[in-house]
Amino acid sequence: MTGGTRPAGTLAIAGKTVSRLGFGTMRLTGPGTWGDPPDTDRALRLLHTVVDEGITHLDTADAYGPHTAEHLIRRALWPYPEELLIATKVGMVRPARNVWKPLGRPEFLRATVEQCLRRLGVDRLDLCYLHRVDPAVPLPEQVGTLAELQQEGKIAHVGLSKVAPEQIDTASSVVKVAAVQNKLSAAVPDDTATVEHCRVRGIPYVPYAPLGSGLLTQAEDLRKALRRLLGLGDHVAPIPGTSSVAHPRELLRATSD
Repeated sequence: MTGGTRPAGTLAIAGKTVSRLGFGTMRLTGPGTWGDPPDTDRALRLLHTVVDEGITHLDTADAYGPHTAEHLIRRALWPYPEELLIATKVGMVRPARNVWKPLGRPEFLRATVEQCLRRLGVDRLDLCYLHRVDPAVPLPEQVGTLAELQQEGKIAHVGLSKVAPEQIDTASSVVKVAAVQNKLSAAVPDDTATVEHCRVRGIPYVPYAPLGSGLLTQAEDLRKALRRLLGLGDHVAPIPGTSSVAHPRELLRATSD
């Protein structure tokens, strides 16, 4: 990892002080977030570039591939730098390309966490999000399972993804919520209530797809989009993703110029 600076400053997430600008690994897979990337060597180089440039917050999920992104992270970066935060997500099944279905049954969440541990090559997950709330299973039961895994030492911190303020409060009655990850960008511009809810409660807010799922490509557009999100509060930590080795440096320039 180069230097001691962190892109866009730092933020404490899940017990680690990490770069506010993180990196999402969803686009490291094949088309439709399915299967292996077209160029595995390029994906591995990209992960090295991200970390070498000072980004210390990686976001992934069991469902990316499925399993592909976690495998790539281990191949590229294990043994991991101590300062690196790897957040993953469980609670989603992928029966086919472009198909995503929440599944929050306790036995499935438990089995998936065990698989994530093996794929990433760790004894404990730094941060494990509930990928989506399964409407067929009570939310306290879903986060309760993750809380049990936390007590067993298999998860260090528990997060939530794509949730509303009332769901954060429901989950918080069961387990301490370490981070909330929702979609927020110029294309999906309004999650004000959740951003503020997290600020008041001291919960890091992690916008995914902050560049509109790759719709923004011009440097000035990137700069405006990222600075808008960072300006929402010191608790906001975007996780843009890319499949281009050159793109991380463009993102870093967009937050430092």
